[in-house]
Amino acid sequence: MAVNKDPILKRCRYLGISPTVMGIDKKSNRNPNANSRRKVSEYGTQLKEKQKLKFIYGVMEKPFRHYFELAEKMEGKAGDNLITILESRLDNVAFRMGLASTRREARELVTHGHFTVNGQRVDIPSYRVAVGDEVALSENSRSSALFKGSEQTVGILEKTQGRTVPLWLEVSNDKFSAKINRLPNPSDIDYEAETHLIVELYSK
Repeated sequence: MAVNKDPILKRCRYLGISPTVMGIDKKSNRNPNANSRRKVSEYGTQLKEKQKLKFIYGVMEKPFRHYFELAEKMEGKAGDNLITILESRLDNVAFRMGLASTRREARELVTHGHFTVNGQRVDIPSYRVAVGDEVALSENSRSSALFKGSEQTVGILEKTQGRTVPLWLEVSNDKFSAKINRLPNPSDIDYEAETHLIVELYSK
């Protein structure tokens, strides 16, 4: 599987997004508006918007294009549907639940079998959840120091404490499971997305 290894803070500056969107609580001393002074073509603006979503969700070009094709076939606006599809990925759900510090970490945890969907273990990060599904940390993983914390390591739950959970997720009190109340939409995301630019890019 291809992995994007670009430095996160540098990429965030280029794409104009806050590191907190990626689950990273770091700040850069460089001018965040440095790139805004450069004249960018229409194509460059469209391409940058696509690169932003690919970077945030850790999706490479081929699956991203597949998601866009699915979004076009769904009812409603293709751009809004694309956000719904990306947010519905299991690795993103794990991240939104606060059970992973970053989406990259969430992908690893899902791949290693730490999560279940409706009681069945799922180890595919791109698995798309549906309304009514219950995503939970597996029983064996709940006692792990990775999540509980210990003298040697700070657990994920402690590191992600205070993260806002989106309204489309109903997280249980013990923070180990969540029910999908509805499908996510653009109003639920914590970053600005001009998805119409991506639609225009792929329509050329």
